[in-house]
Amino acid sequence: MKKILVIDDEEWLREMIQLALRQKGFEVIEAPNGTDGIEMARKELPDLILCDINMGKVDGYLTLSALRAEAPTAAIPFILMTGLADSASMRHGMELGADDYLPKPFTTEALYAAVDARLKKAQTIRDEAERKLAHLRDNISLMMPHEMRTPLNGILSNAEFLTNSAGTLKPAEIAEMGEEIHKSGERLERLMENFLIYAQLELIAADPKNVNALRVGSTEHPVELIKKHATAQASHASRLSDLSFELTDLPIPMSEEYIAKIVDELTQNAFKFSAPGTPVRLSLAENFNAVNFTVNDRGRGFTPEQTTRVGAYMQFDRKLHEQQGLGLGLTIAKRLVELHGGTLSIISDKDVGAVIAAKFPKNKAA
Repeated sequence: MKKILVIDDEEWLREMIQLALRQKGFEVIEAPNGTDGIEMARKELPDLILCDINMGKVDGYLTLSALRAEAPTAAIPFILMTGLADSASMRHGMELGADDYLPKPFTTEALYAAVDARLKKAQTIRDEAERKLAHLRDNISLMMPHEMRTPLNGILSNAEFLTNSAGTLKPAEIAEMGEEIHKSGERLERLMENFLIYAQLELIAADPKNVNALRVGSTEHPVELIKKHATAQASHASRLSDLSFELTDLPIPMSEEYIAKIVDELTQNAFKFSAPGTPVRLSLAENFNAVNFTVNDRGRGFTPEQTTRVGAYMQFDRKLHEQQGLGLGLTIAKRLVELHGGTLSIISDKDVGAVIAAKFPKNKAA
């Protein structure tokens, strides 16, 4: 049974709405003002909220703003009821996150239509989230065994050879095999890390409440963090001399942990798919009302078709170029940027290079 919260300071209207909705099989709870309505929504987590605009100190707009600002209540469908449904007030309500308007006075048929429409839309969103999660589970079950087998084979085969032939091997040969085991272990560790991060991001994306909670983080001075992680990737690729920066220290509306992950993935890809001796440049700059972080390389780039197919488990030209892992690095970066209200774009020509640009909304505190 769906639970509906009715917030209105007119008792007779609350009673009328309650009777009408209960006849349709809904559970109805009531609040006589915005303050009580906010507390009841937090406690009961209803499936839908009907709220009057014109109420005492805490009106419908303040009630809506308060509930949209909290992760547990942020995604609850919210219908504003008002006798002044002019375009300005409707626009203001929609900007605050209202899902619909119900002009007063209204008939029971109009009430039913508005409630049914909002609940159906919410159900459609939940169904789509379930579909995406089912697709994720299918992809994981198909791809993980194959992708894990490659580094595991490297670990097991070298370890077995060391066990059986240690007495006949030279120290340099033992060191070489140990290095191969270490590299395979690192590859497996990164594979598992990216798998877990991607699964976590898909679960977050399926629930608007979690998305709102994710966006709380902010990094006021990201330059040193970007330099640290990009330099580590350049060192790992033995290409410190190819790395350059053009960074303005601008706030980014994202936690340090996620910025570091984006820098790691985009910089690693730039070095992986470009030749030693060619430049990789990172920049951070303000552009109109946004902050742009870009990674520019002179590698093999992407075709137009490939740029439109960036997604989980997509690995380009696998037969021509060895590409380790699930192909999740670029997708993880893209997902992180999108979940924080930004966009990730690729500007590239095949065999010329690529510019990958993460565009973030400007931090309001900046």
